[in-house]
Amino acid sequence: MASTPAPPAAPPKPTWDPRKVEPPFPWLRPTIRIRLTLLYGGMFLIAGILLLSIIYLLAAQALNVGSQLPFTIEGGSKVSSDTCHNLPTGTRVPADQVNAALNTCVNDLRQNALDNLLSRSLLALLGLAVIAFAFGYAMAGRVLSPLGRITRTARRVAGTDLTRRIELDGPDDELKELSDTFDEMLDRLERAFTAQQRFVGNASHELRTPLAINRTLLEVHLSDPGAPPELHQLGKTLLATNERSEQLVEGLLLLARSDNQIVERKPVDLAEVADRAVDQVLAEADAKGVEIRGERGAAVVQGNGVLLERIALNLVQNAVRYNVPDEGWVEVTTEAQHGQAVLLVTNTGPVVPAYEIDNLFEPFRRLRTERTGSDKGVGLGLSIARSVARAHGGRIIAEPREGGGLVMRVTLPI
Repeated sequence: MASTPAPPAAPPKPTWDPRKVEPPFPWLRPTIRIRLTLLYGGMFLIAGILLLSIIYLLAAQALNVGSQLPFTIEGGSKVSSDTCHNLPTGTRVPADQVNAALNTCVNDLRQNALDNLLSRSLLALLGLAVIAFAFGYAMAGRVLSPLGRITRTARRVAGTDLTRRIELDGPDDELKELSDTFDEMLDRLERAFTAQQRFVGNASHELRTPLAINRTLLEVHLSDPGAPPELHQLGKTLLATNERSEQLVEGLLLLARSDNQIVERKPVDLAEVADRAVDQVLAEADAKGVEIRGERGAAVVQGNGVLLERIALNLVQNAVRYNVPDEGWVEVTTEAQHGQAVLLVTNTGPVVPAYEIDNLFEPFRRLRTERTGSDKGVGLGLSIARSVARAHGGRIIAEPREGGGLVMRVTLPI
């Protein structure tokens, strides 16, 4: 019987996140302040050019009135001047020649005066334009300062907590209305997150307590040497089911907590996190005949070490459990590249269609397996890993590996 051909592998994806790349010249970004500055300065420059043109035309018109000399010289005479150097020389020069020379001299002086007026006016306009652009930049910054305050507050809220408020003072304008609306939105978000945290805490207590009691009772009954074998078998089955329920509750609570931003961040080396995850899965990998290999270089990020270890542990556990029975391998590497820390987990295994990759990150979803009753987990590992990565400002990408298996790439900002 012919085997079903494997689906085509997905096209390769970039090994780094292009959204994190800084522009080559960040100071050339067309910000609102730059655009307002160009608008203010450009309007002044246009107005100055128009005003200079009008003044030049009026001055030229005034100087051109009576372009000829208001007098004429009759009879021959000798004419001399300190400014006109093209006058005819001699003691007896014809009168018409002297008049023509004087007209030429006056026209030259008039043109020199216009040229001098134009050059000095252009220099003055250039200086005033520089002053206008600087003044426009300062005024644009002053006008947009409330908007910058709103932006800084929004960044602090996204990076720390929801208790900060803008509380913008000043006139009741559009920016004040935007600030008040943003503060009201933060109030609602803070109440929603507080209610969520309260619910998670209550659910943690209400769900863990009965499960812990059930586990204790089952362990007590299993420790009774006089219990019949059927009771022992039933107790082991119930204990395994109870343990699975505890894992499910812990996974759900961790998933709910990890959807928020990480408030307290500390330096964490992904290499150490990956090493601890590999140590915890090494016994299971040896039992399944799966080799774990890979070089892990230093890649320090700011985050929560426990949650980051959960990412590595979930990925390595999945790579070991969903692998080929014999001669399988898992490669775990860490490195820093392009301003990001990268955790790469590659494994052999069954062929994964590219169209099923996104479904792997949904809660309780597995690849071609039932939703319940599986001994490989509760179906929350990749969902938790994605939520933790997002909480740290990173992302996780899954790619089908040629020949079977997956390539899981976690990128976190350094």
